[in-house]
Amino acid sequence: MNEYVYSGRDHRGSRVEGRMTAESIEAVASQLLRDSVTPIDIHIATPKDEGFKFKLPPKKVSYDDLSMFCRQMYALTKSGIPIVRAMTGLAETTRSEQLKAALLNVANQLSRGTNLATALRQFPHIFNHLFVSMVHVGETTGRIDEAFQKLVGHVELERDTRKRVSSALRYPIMVIGFIAVAIVVVNMMVIPNFANVFAKLGSDLPTPTKILMATSSFFVNYWWIMLAVLIATIVLFIQWKNTAEGAYRWDHIKLKIPLIGDLLYRIALSRFTRTFAMMVNAGVPIVQAVGIAASAVGNIYIEKAIQGMRSGIERGESIAQTANASGMFTPLILQMISVGEESGSVDKLLYDISDFYEQEVDYDIKRLSDAVEPIMLVFMGIMVLILALGIFLPMWELSGAMGKK
Repeated sequence: MNEYVYSGRDHRGSRVEGRMTAESIEAVASQLLRDSVTPIDIHIATPKDEGFKFKLPPKKVSYDDLSMFCRQMYALTKSGIPIVRAMTGLAETTRSEQLKAALLNVANQLSRGTNLATALRQFPHIFNHLFVSMVHVGETTGRIDEAFQKLVGHVELERDTRKRVSSALRYPIMVIGFIAVAIVVVNMMVIPNFANVFAKLGSDLPTPTKILMATSSFFVNYWWIMLAVLIATIVLFIQWKNTAEGAYRWDHIKLKIPLIGDLLYRIALSRFTRTFAMMVNAGVPIVQAVGIAASAVGNIYIEKAIQGMRSGIERGESIAQTANASGMFTPLILQMISVGEESGSVDKLLYDISDFYEQEVDYDIKRLSDAVEPIMLVFMGIMVLILALGIFLPMWELSGAMGKK
């Protein structure tokens, strides 16, 4: 028997936290469900759980775990296995504690007569709006296995896109980090030693050297102020970014960053076209499909602009007209949507556009890596030149003066 720490929400939506001794996480989850508490996080109690502590948010379910869940659900539902039995079995085999607690809760609700989409909707941090909508369409049409099959492709493509972007940004972030560390080390350890030497010489120093000495002196004497300002700036930025207005403005700013902005814009377009095509192909009403696809782009600025299309469609305007009015789409997408509406094959053409932008994203990622390297080299060269001029100019002047004597 182990002691577990749990958190959840009761039937009124209020947060509930506590501790329970049980044989397993499944036993804790079952007891909470019997008490009408929906579990959110369950883990074995550790010494860190005693008293006050800074609690990090629960670990998110990875795309790999979610993809494996969709694959297994596709195989099980296609074989005719009852969904309640499938959920219970997958809860016992999944590696994610968050997903395990959610699946046990879903299985319990299904046994009470709740439909799958409604049960999944209670865990938005695991199953987003797109996921729930696809499951709902699958339940309504009796093709739940096909819904999970489509979700496999969506989840894996989203995972691959995130990995490619992270891989492209990893190199410049590492280089910038090393440069920042080098600047601190040079200013606090290297230049002060040269400053002592130059002070003993007593000669008038060149302007570049004086600038270096002043910069180094500021680092040495006021490093604690700089550190405090840096930490305060990061904390304030995170708090601002977590507000609705801050998140909106930050997502707009990201689209204007050189090199990276175009990449993020293409990724957002690819997500929208792929998701919208998937929704239309599944039979979701156009207005609802636009809202779901907008929420999947991963950029609040673009999302709000696309959400504005819904009112135009409700007034009877065509998709192409409302898309053009949003100002978020390229002429290629507008043309393909227009042709798709006329031919009745919007979903097929949008899939083609999504494939096109996926290729563009690959090209942009490669171009980003190629463009960052020379920029970093030039920046490092400028740094070396400044250091060389500041440190060696006094030495050259001193050696020239000694030669004249």
